[in-house]
Amino acid sequence: RTIVFPDTEQYVTLVVDLHTHSVFSDGHVWPKIRVAEALRDGLDALAITEHLEYQPHRLDIPHPDRNRAYDDAKAAGRNSELIVIRGSEITRNAPAGHVNAVFLDDANKLLKVDNPPSNPGDVSGYSTAARKWPAQKAIEAANAQDAFLFWNHPWWTRQQRDGVTRMNAFHADNAKNGLLHGIEIANGSTYSEEAFQVALDYGLALIGVSDVHDLIDWDYQPHNGGHRPVTLVFAEEKSAGAIKRALFANRTVVWFRNLLIGRVEQLLPLLEASLNISNLSYRPQTSVAEVTITNISDANFELRYVGDYTFMYSADRIRIPAHEAITLLVKPGDTLDRVALEFVVENALFAPGEHPSINLSVSR
Repeated sequence: RTIVFPDTEQYVTLVVDLHTHSVFSDGHVWPKIRVAEALRDGLDALAITEHLEYQPHRLDIPHPDRNRAYDDAKAAGRNSELIVIRGSEITRNAPAGHVNAVFLDDANKLLKVDNPPSNPGDVSGYSTAARKWPAQKAIEAANAQDAFLFWNHPWWTRQQRDGVTRMNAFHADNAKNGLLHGIEIANGSTYSEEAFQVALDYGLALIGVSDVHDLIDWDYQPHNGGHRPVTLVFAEEKSAGAIKRALFANRTVVWFRNLLIGRVEQLLPLLEASLNISNLSYRPQTSVAEVTITNISDANFELRYVGDYTFMYSADRIRIPAHEAITLLVKPGDTLDRVALEFVVENALFAPGEHPSINLSVSR
């Protein structure tokens, strides 16, 4: 179940989930379970991002310090290589909606509650009181800590009835002023093509997250070949600082189901690192070439050939399963010293509805 993608020629590829929950807001497991799941999934970094204002368990788990989930997760992961990132979820109604802030110094500074209800079991009353503090103030408080902020699930039908992401003035202003830095395009089991376009239009980092509240094994069934959505971050090294710099530089690709979604600048190096062509030879007394294409990533690549040759064993569509190799018989018409094959990668997107091309060439 370990998620594996190769490093690119220039960067280390890190597997990151920046949106998860525990019992310290509306999740149903202790933070140490999130750490254990992350280690099983081979994550390099994890953020537990509790709702600041929505506290359904506050009667049973009162915690005036909103850093407690991070503290517990940090302690649980101290003997591992997992990077635990301090984060919180700013929770409002539209137009602000939900915003994650990660790489915080102190989550408490993003929350201000005047006149909270005296009854600790009054979850609704507490949430109402907490949400009276303007969302913009929380956004500014997070930016004062040099945090990385991204807009969560903007297509969520509880706040966007038709499920279509549309940029609004609140987020547009913050994006233009450098106070909003990313946007989720994949959350849980859902993907938003419109959010992808908003990211491209406003220069926001592409983010994919699990937003897990229950168990990863329940929601994504890794034992049956599933996986949580993750953000692949292309960093100079494996460190919290390098991840943060890469996020601010938009060096991300989202892995959602079997889709790899990213800007061309990040997507193509990942595809080139994941697929390798080798072993050019010719069948005896023929000009039929034999090549091997190897996939060293977790994605099952769906390729469509767009070149001039034809194949012996297949038509123009080829599937290369994760961590496997296939042998391809190519009919170039002559015994060439070099064979180049151009494919459209149909399980990758560099813009809504647009698939990248990759050229695989091999010499004998």
